[in-house]
Amino acid sequence: MRPASSQIHLCSVKNGLIAALAACVCLLVLSVSPADAHRSGPAGPTSGISIPALSHGEMAIIAEYRKPILDLAARMTRNDETFRRLVNYSNIQYSYCLWGVVPGSITDEESPFNECSHAYLAATKAVLVYMRDMPENTEAVGALISKLDADLVRSGGSFVMCQFSGDPYNTADILSPRWRDVPSHLVSLMSFAGFALMLTAGVFALLRLTRAPQPSAQTFAS
Repeated sequence: MRPASSQIHLCSVKNGLIAALAACVCLLVLSVSPADAHRSGPAGPTSGISIPALSHGEMAIIAEYRKPILDLAARMTRNDETFRRLVNYSNIQYSYCLWGVVPGSITDEESPFNECSHAYLAATKAVLVYMRDMPENTEAVGALISKLDADLVRSGGSFVMCQFSGDPYNTADILSPRWRDVPSHLVSLMSFAGFALMLTAGVFALLRLTRAPQPSAQTFAS
């Protein structure tokens, strides 16, 4: 008769496989979902705060400065509603774009995550520009702007354009990645497949660590 511990472990393995498969199915559903919530053109909501467009070449530089910009924004105690909405929009778009972890989100114009990356980085730049006219931390803001401008000049990023470079943004218009394009974009597809494999491997590793020790033959003999 199979020991009870083996039956428990077999049940755990089945549950782990079901969980991993469920995660894979969820990722697949997201990637092919017809409810593609990205911007459909200039008809997007415009009732919020307008945010200027960002060139494709600026994205990498602004991404590098995102944390210093938002750290400085957090130090602003005398702020207004416009400032708070810009910061909030930047953070919301960042999470919608999966925190920039998908490879190619910023550098690849064809990435399903490039448009939403434009949005959160344009908002981040708008936060920095807005801080220029705020009464606090003027020296720190000026120094950060000067450093960022110098990097932009060296990279020539302001002149590198793409299909989204002319699009202005609005705090009322939240952009999601183009999920339906994930299966046709190899880098994004491989990223999600790799995540699913890592999740499955993690489940099996966890099961091995938590597996109850098997009784030896001497235990049964006694």
